[in-house]
Amino acid sequence: MKRREFLTRSLAGVGALGLASRGLESVAAVVPERKFGAADSVVLGKTGIRTSRLACGTGTSGFNGQSRQTRLGGPGLSDLLVHGYDQGLRFWDCADSYGSHPHVAAALKRLSREKVTVLTKSWNREPQQVRNDIDRFRRELSTEYIDVLLMHCLMEDDWTERYKATMDVISEAQAKGVVRAHGVSCHTLGALRAAAKSDWVQVVLARINPAGLHMDVPPDQVVPVLREMRAAGKGIVGMKILGQGELRQRPDEALKYALSLGLLDAFTIGAESPAEQEDLVRRIATVRV
Repeated sequence: MKRREFLTRSLAGVGALGLASRGLESVAAVVPERKFGAADSVVLGKTGIRTSRLACGTGTSGFNGQSRQTRLGGPGLSDLLVHGYDQGLRFWDCADSYGSHPHVAAALKRLSREKVTVLTKSWNREPQQVRNDIDRFRRELSTEYIDVLLMHCLMEDDWTERYKATMDVISEAQAKGVVRAHGVSCHTLGALRAAAKSDWVQVVLARINPAGLHMDVPPDQVVPVLREMRAAGKGIVGMKILGQGELRQRPDEALKYALSLGLLDAFTIGAESPAEQEDLVRRIATVRV
């Protein structure tokens, strides 16, 4: 090849590479950032249950039949749930131990039941007690069915074997149509790992926030387990997103972290006023990942 031809082809190649590089840069530049909405329609894993991304939590510091939300007084919590519904929040997270069932029932009387996803939890572990809970919960909630029923606050590594008879009772309730989906809320890494490997678990309530607040292990140990759950098609609902209120001064960081994981179908946060609820909705809408 003559020297002139070599230089001409080399320069052409460099030009082509430059154009290709600029093309890649332009493609990267137009890839849109992902936007989110608190009222986004999401599906919980493989359950087929469609609901909102943000769940209205009713159990901040919840125990002994009370929580910050149930202590709002009068129709405070039921009004707050209806206010959330008006903003598109159709997912309500309650529990027997929070004492929130009557408040949820009062709110449901004002709305279309089929448009709300009600998640509740039983702390009992004995089969007959859980069978009784399912009947009692439906009476307290004034509903014929429970959308998601969880075994509450599991901590044992071997819970899938220890509580198999209880799990069978919940499965029977699902077969009868009084429970649409079932699962667990986990409060240790061992229990969470067991949930990831259990075919019985359809929905998981898991603690996750960037500071590791009110978590038994740092988030970098939890995320791989959530990834395993996601791959298995389980519905994943995040909790302690704001570290039980301790991240209220850093809400944008916490919300962006939860949304950027790409692992949570939904997450629950317990607002204590319409203003707090509206602020959460606005902040979620500003997140870009």
